[in-house]
Amino acid sequence: MSESFTFYNVSESQMSLLVVIQRLKEFMLRDPRTEYVLSIGTDSHVHQQYTKFITAIHIHRVGKGAWGCLKNHNVKRPIMSLREKISMETAFSQEVAYYFISHYLTELSDLLIPYSDEGADLSFEVHLDIGRRGVTKELIHEMTGRFHAMGIEAKIKPDSYTAFSYANRYTK
Repeated sequence: MSESFTFYNVSESQMSLLVVIQRLKEFMLRDPRTEYVLSIGTDSHVHQQYTKFITAIHIHRVGKGAWGCLKNHNVKRPIMSLREKISMETAFSQEVAYYFISHYLTELSDLLIPYSDEGADLSFEVHLDIGRRGVTKELIHEMTGRFHAMGIEAKIKPDSYTAFSYANRYTK
C-alpha cells in the first residue's frame, strides 16, 4: 500500500494514512483511560461491470463509541469465484494490517501506557467476512492462517463486525 492511498468517512475525504493515524490518536487521547479495539476488515460486492471492495479501519472505545474510515478498491470485472473474492478481501486487509504492525501500532499503544493502571488497553484484530455457517466455512483455516502467520488475531463472523457490518454498508 502506498502512503498516497486515501481514506474517507462521513466527515472527511481524501485522508492519507498519516492523517488516519492522527485521527486515531486524537480519538484515543480524548479518553485514554479505557479499552480500545482497533480492527481492519474488508468486504466486497459484485456489480454488473466491476467488483467493489471496501477496507475499513475501525477503532472501538469499548462501551463509549467508535471512529472509522474506509478505502475503496474497484476491480474492473465481476469476480464470481467466492474463493478469489474472499482471498482478495483478505489481501486488502493484510496490506493495511501490515502497515499498522510495522509502522504505527507501537506508536498508538504508547499513547495508553501512562494510563495502563487505570484500564487503558489497545488490542488489534483483523475481521474477516467469513463464518462457520454457509459456503465460506471452508475458507476459515486458509484465511485466518494468513493473519496468524503475521502474529495478528483474525476474527470471523459473528465477531468480525468491521468487515460484515461497517465495510459492508458501503459496498453496495
